[in-house]
This record gives sequence, structure tokens and C-alpha cells, in this order.
Amino acid sequence: MIDSLGAFIPESDVNITGAADGPLRGVTFAAKDIYDIAGHVTGCGNPDWARSHEAATATAPTVQRLLDAGAYLVGKTITDELAYSLNGQNHHYGTPSNSNAPGRIPGGSSSGSASAVAGGLVDTALGSDTGGSIRTPASYCGLFGLRPTHGRISLENVMPLAPSFDTVGWFARDAELLRRVGEVLFRESAADSPPPTKLIIVEDAFELAEDAVRSALAPFVTRLEARLTAGDPVLAGEPGGGLSEWMWRFRKIQASEIWKVHGAWIEAQSPAFGAEVAERFAWAKDVDPGEVEEASAARIDYTRRLEALVPEGTLLCLPSTPGIAPLVSASAESLLEHRGSVLSLNSIAGLSGLPQITMPLATVSGCPVGLSLIAGRNADMALLAFAESFTRETADGAFESQFRI
Repeated sequence: MIDSLGAFIPESDVNITGAADGPLRGVTFAAKDIYDIAGHVTGCGNPDWARSHEAATATAPTVQRLLDAGAYLVGKTITDELAYSLNGQNHHYGTPSNSNAPGRIPGGSSSGSASAVAGGLVDTALGSDTGGSIRTPASYCGLFGLRPTHGRISLENVMPLAPSFDTVGWFARDAELLRRVGEVLFRESAADSPPPTKLIIVEDAFELAEDAVRSALAPFVTRLEARLTAGDPVLAGEPGGGLSEWMWRFRKIQASEIWKVHGAWIEAQSPAFGAEVAERFAWAKDVDPGEVEEASAARIDYTRRLEALVPEGTLLCLPSTPGIAPLVSASAESLLEHRGSVLSLNSIAGLSGLPQITMPLATVSGCPVGLSLIAGRNADMALLAFAESFTRETADGAFESQFRI
């Protein structure tokens, strides 16, 4: 395979044929370079990490499950350094191309996986989602993506970042394949999942989106409301000061966990990080423990409130990102401002641990933007089945022809 997109780890020689038969026979996939593959060094987006770690002795169970289902692993994809970014611009390995929004970032930290799927190099790819690293690149690159219920899929032999937020995740160009991968990883059939019946709009999430994004998503929200019973809109950020305040609580808890996981290695190795990632780790080291304690206590109540909003059969609806993918040439200042809005949206499912799917339904200025649905805890397969059904039945199907290879 020729990597014309800069999506794969340079000189990667990971290539494993799956089982001779299985539900994913013939499907090609890639794995973000935080997943262990036996006999290969897991580089985690940083040359100093790769230099200071030995080859893995075991393959991550998530990867093995896809292989056992017949899928064919064709390589490991670029990740932002230690998965601590949402841009997809790796200081050492470059920025994977966004085929559906040329000249714009793919989104991180699962940038290579999203790039490879969007550009047709593989059918599906494993990424991870701690602060939005499935949801954001899926929206930017015009893909379907799932962040599962926290804790539902094993993270064994996967580099941790912030364990109370870390999840496995994956991309596909169509909802049918996204669901098929889900059935393998969850070991659960979509046919066993009761369909949702109620839709609730997350009003303050839509307020964070740019006007053009709200307008582009509006017809699809209307179609959802026609299919499901519409409940009263909700504000995900209140009580508690709004989504930006919850975003900061998320960031402080996340940073504290990240430093506990990686601080000792960073101080021992003094790795070379890109400026953005280096600044983020420095901030994580000094985050105030008292503020982390307050945020962690508040998170418990937040999770209970979010869970109460989505009993069985209910879906929350929100934009996947506030805007389209920023330009590769965007300034650090504008990317930082944009990141705050992205994290504010992502913190809803992140803090609560609920599953969220993003669907590539709309375009703004010719670039994709996703619409998201959040379901109740462990309702992942119902979410996947509904997304497949809804997008198949969407009247014009324009999103399918526009973003499929």
C-alpha cells in the first residue's frame, strides 16, 4: 500500500492477515500507534517514547478481536504526541491529509486513523477518544465515528492517557461498517437492541456552534424530530455555570490523571515535544489539586444528571464540532480558541462516560461537519443501529455520495 496521505507511521511494517473466515473477512483496518502489536514498538507519536520503550510482547485485545473476525491489519497510524491534542499536527511526523477538506487539519489525536479511512486507504481504523479524538476528526474528515460507553471495551495493551476518560473508538465511511465493527468489539448483535423513541436537543451545545453549522445541520435535526418523539430541549451545562465551566473541570481532572500516568517518564527522559504539547504537559504538572478535587466531586453530580436525561430509548442531539476543520495554516491562537469550544462540546459525554456517535451529514463551505447523538450508558449498539437506519433512510442521501470513496 502506498501512503499518499501521510497517515501511517513512517517505515511501519505492521501487516497482519486476519482469520480465514469471520464477520469482518475482507475488511482492511489500521490501528492508532498507541495500540500494542506484538513484536513492534508502540511509538505513541513521539520518537523519544519509541526510543525508550521495547517492542510489545502482546497484541492489544481490541486489535486481536478484529483480526479474529477476519479483518486485515495493514499498518499503524500517526497519533498526536502521547495522544494529548485535538489538532492532528504532529511536530515530528507531520500532519496527515484530510481528503474531504483539503488544506485543513484532520483533527487529533487519532489523525492518522481518520485520514486513512477518509482517503480510502483502509475500510476502518481504530483510534481512541479521551477528550474527543474520535468525535472531532470524524466531524472534520466526514466520517462516522463512535466513542463507546466508558469502560465497555478493553484498553489492555493500549497507552493510557487519562484513565477515567480513555475509550477505544473507531471510524468508518458508512454506518453499516461502523455497526459491524461494533458487533465484533461489543460481542453483541444490533438486532438485540431496542430502538430509541425520544429525541432531546441539547440547546446550549447548538449555541456553541457557528451560525453556518446550525443552518447546515437543521434539516437533519428536523428529520430526527419527525422520526422520534421530541422532548423539551435541555441545557447540558447548567447547573454548574455553563459548558465552558464544565470544560475546565474536564481539563483539570484530565490533566491531573495525565501527569500521574506520564509525569515520571517525562521527567526522567526529558523528551522533545512540539511546542503545543510541551505547554500542555507543563500545565498538567502544575494543575491545582484543590481545583481537581472540586471538579471531581462536581463530576459525580454531573454524571447522575446526564444519565437521568437519557433513560432507555432516549437520545441527546448536538453538533459534533462547533465548526469545520481549521486550516492547516491557522495561527496557534485561533486553534487554541477553537479548541475551547470543541472541548466544551466533547466534555458532555467525556465527563459522564456516555456513548456518542457522530454522523457526517452536512457540509459548510464544501467541508464536512458532523451531527452527534448521545445515548444512555451501555446503549452503544442501539446507537449504532439507529445511526445506520437513519442515514439509510435520509431522503436525499447526499452525505453518502459526497463522503464515500
